[in-house]
Amino acid sequence: MEKGKVLEGIVTSDKSDKTITILVKVKVSHQLYKRSLVKKKKFKAHDVKNEAKIGDRVKIIECRPISRDKRFKLLEIVK
Repeated sequence: MEKGKVLEGIVTSDKSDKTITILVKVKVSHQLYKRSLVKKKKFKAHDVKNEAKIGDRVKIIECRPISRDKRFKLLEIVK
C-alpha cells in the first residue's frame, strides 16, 4: 500500500489539463467551547487521465511534489 495521507472531497474545478481542485471538509470540535466546526481547505491534485469532473466525490493521496502547488494524486472516484 502507498504511504501518505488519504483525503476525500468534492471536485470544484477541472479546467486545467491533468489537474483537479478538491474541496475537503473536516469536522472538528472546538477545544474550549466543545462546538463542532467545519474546516474547509482546497487541494490541487494530479489527474493523469482527466477522468474526474466537477461534482465528483474523489479520494486523493499525498505524494512527491509534482508542481509548485500539486502535492496529491487522484486515487479513485468514489461517486
